[in-house]
Amino acid sequence: MGGVGGDAASTMAPLDKWRNEFQRAFQYYLDKSTPLPLYRWLGTVGIALIYFLRVYYVQGFYIISYGVGIYILNLLIGFLSPKIDPELEAMDGASLPTKESDEFKPFIRRLPEFKFWYAITKAFLVAFVLTFFSVFDVPVFWPILLFYWLVLLVLTMKRQIVHMIKYKYIPFDLGKQRYGGKRSSSSSSRMSKD
Repeated sequence: MGGVGGDAASTMAPLDKWRNEFQRAFQYYLDKSTPLPLYRWLGTVGIALIYFLRVYYVQGFYIISYGVGIYILNLLIGFLSPKIDPELEAMDGASLPTKESDEFKPFIRRLPEFKFWYAITKAFLVAFVLTFFSVFDVPVFWPILLFYWLVLLVLTMKRQIVHMIKYKYIPFDLGKQRYGGKRSSSSSSRMSKD
């Protein structure tokens, strides 16, 4: 009986070691990709295109696509929403600044961009793997699912935009003023010499 327990422990050690090495390498590459959002999103678009080609090729798995769409819509709401909801703060007495003398509160997302990207990428990878199992190919009339998803998208985004307008926050940097900072004295002296 002692030999059986020893065999289990000896087989678990290499598996644990391999799993730890894989997790360490995976985390290393995730950390390396953090400052490269353009390449991360291009990779995700590539994975999504491969998934959509697979669904188009097999002419099925529309229910999985619908599930991925609902999940991405849920992630998008978290990405566009502030971490601290101004509607709940208004009940507590605190609110976003409305006058110039009010305190500035920066926009902090409920779901940061990196976690948003990571969740979408995982969703497409899991959905791609699920397309290889026929049990998930439920026969549905896909135009109804697409129409229902578009209705959900429009209604949710309308509600989110109304919320943004009501509490005057913009979740993107597109229209915000940027400051270049002070010029260094060496660059200004070089310009005066020329």
